[in-house]
Amino acid sequence: MKKNIEQNGKQYNYLIEQIGDLLLHGRRQAAYAVNHVLVHTYWQMGKYIVEYEQGGSEKSEYGSKLLDRLSKDLTMLYGKGFGRSNLVYIRKLYISYQIGGTVSHQLSINPSEIGGTVSHQLESKPILSEKLHWGHYYEILKADNELEIKFYTKQSEKENWSVRELKRQMKSMLFHRLALSKDKESVLAIAEKGAEIEKPEDIIKEHFVFEFLGIPQQERYLEGELEEKLIQNLETFLLELGKGFAFVKRQYRVPIGNRKFSVDLVLYHIILKCYILIDLKRGEVEHGDIGQMNFYLNYFRKEVNTETDNEPIGIVLGAYKDRIVVEYAMDNINNQLFVSRYQLHLPLKEDLEKELIRLLENNEEKERI
Repeated sequence: MKKNIEQNGKQYNYLIEQIGDLLLHGRRQAAYAVNHVLVHTYWQMGKYIVEYEQGGSEKSEYGSKLLDRLSKDLTMLYGKGFGRSNLVYIRKLYISYQIGGTVSHQLSINPSEIGGTVSHQLESKPILSEKLHWGHYYEILKADNELEIKFYTKQSEKENWSVRELKRQMKSMLFHRLALSKDKESVLAIAEKGAEIEKPEDIIKEHFVFEFLGIPQQERYLEGELEEKLIQNLETFLLELGKGFAFVKRQYRVPIGNRKFSVDLVLYHIILKCYILIDLKRGEVEHGDIGQMNFYLNYFRKEVNTETDNEPIGIVLGAYKDRIVVEYAMDNINNQLFVSRYQLHLPLKEDLEKELIRLLENNEEKERI
């Protein structure tokens, strides 16, 4: 009798588990379906608004009184969700995206939209992604130009970013920071395809942003304190580094003879299949710091790597760097060694846009020569 009760109990628990799994799956599917329909409905609404403007005298994108009137009337008739700001982005959703892969729109990008004079050609508007919901699009459409919109759409889809993660990456100007380490063709490529990881250079940013540590800009701190805060905020730190990073150890011991050295942070890159060594510097990167990292890379290559590991990558990460000092210190180094800088506050958008425009203009000058 007792055995039958236990068996019935197990069967009943299994029944509860089956129903629970089914309900969770059904709710996820329902949420996905509602979101998919909502985004496509908003796109169609944007189409109606644009067609109405083109058919009449309404020409201004943001100054039009049409959106004020629509907001009041739609809210009165259908309730919340039709604030003026929402309608602005609903309209921009139609202008910036296409549905499906059948409609091709050639866009001539004039980076007066990113503050410059260089013209770029993109193949087409990005296609609405089934993986992203309205919260993603609402944030992405805050970008000023089509290059950014394409990049953040593709990257959010590839990396499965939550809206919170997307907002953080946009605030930290990820697109601009990645673009500044590339040439013109590579900038256009990452806008079209997102950030591809095929070689060590693809995971290195010109500078990293650690605003999530909450260290005031003028506050004095030790390298150990910086390291401790990065470990405490490991999830956000790995997100800032990019896709494929996994944490291995802090203060990794490197015993040589009777002496013991240590690498501040050791990570592993799952895609590139190699160790990533990071040495943190509170101030400016000196030539000795580069030699020390080269020393660590030699040790890892000979003593730690297995047959399945690729060559290790070293990153010396400092608050400042002198490009001439770095250039001479890096000369004749065969290891995969990079020097980047970090900052404890969000970068100024205007500064990064100017740098990006200068990069693109310089490339166009070279092409003409």
